[in-house]
Amino acid sequence: MKPIDSSEHPDAPRPRHAGASLVDKVYGELAQRIANGDYATDQKLPGEHELAAVFDVSRPVLREALGRLREDGLIYSRQGSGSFVQAHAKVPPLGFARVETIADIQRCFEFRISMESDAAHFAALRRSDDNLVQIEAALGLLREATKNRKHREDADYAFHLAISEATNNHYFATSLNALKDHVAVGMKLHGQSLMGPQPGLEAVFEEHSRIFEAIRDRDAEAARTAMRLHLETSRDRLFEGRLLDLSFR
Repeated sequence: MKPIDSSEHPDAPRPRHAGASLVDKVYGELAQRIANGDYATDQKLPGEHELAAVFDVSRPVLREALGRLREDGLIYSRQGSGSFVQAHAKVPPLGFARVETIADIQRCFEFRISMESDAAHFAALRRSDDNLVQIEAALGLLREATKNRKHREDADYAFHLAISEATNNHYFATSLNALKDHVAVGMKLHGQSLMGPQPGLEAVFEEHSRIFEAIRDRDAEAARTAMRLHLETSRDRLFEGRLLDLSFR
């Protein structure tokens, strides 16, 4: 995978050490087994050598995953005895591995294009007057920022979140909230790309306005199309039309 070039994007997250995705995988699998009751309260986990073989990872990777499980209160250690399942262990809520590469940013846009286009569709069909007030309030913040030649990531996110809440389907808002940190990376980099001589800020505000108008008018297909166009155009602006081949990344 191609790492994020911090010289091109100084505010982009720096990659964690090699093997981080393996840590996420081991952590997630063990957390799920604990949640399923495969390991009972106060039961000792298999030894490091055995677990490393089961997950086909190195012992340093396994140890980091176990360290995260301890930090999250899922397991505890007994000196010289190994790791044990914590009583009343709580599995963390829905979440996603951190953004580490340019490819991850592209993947996030890809997922958002699918999810948020449908969210706009359902928002147009189901939104309440209160929902519309929330969406319009966020649009007002974007309007003011555009006049001041600024891009406000917080207002941008609030706009999209208000639409997901207007679907009256909590899975949309829950998913977007779980992606908040990932979305913020893309929005920040996208905002930086709008500060050139081209009228990027105005174009983005117009895209948001068209989404709002379609939802206001309860035109579900127009809302879906406007959201898809906005996210695809935002992605293409950020990547300058040169998308990565994600087949092997």
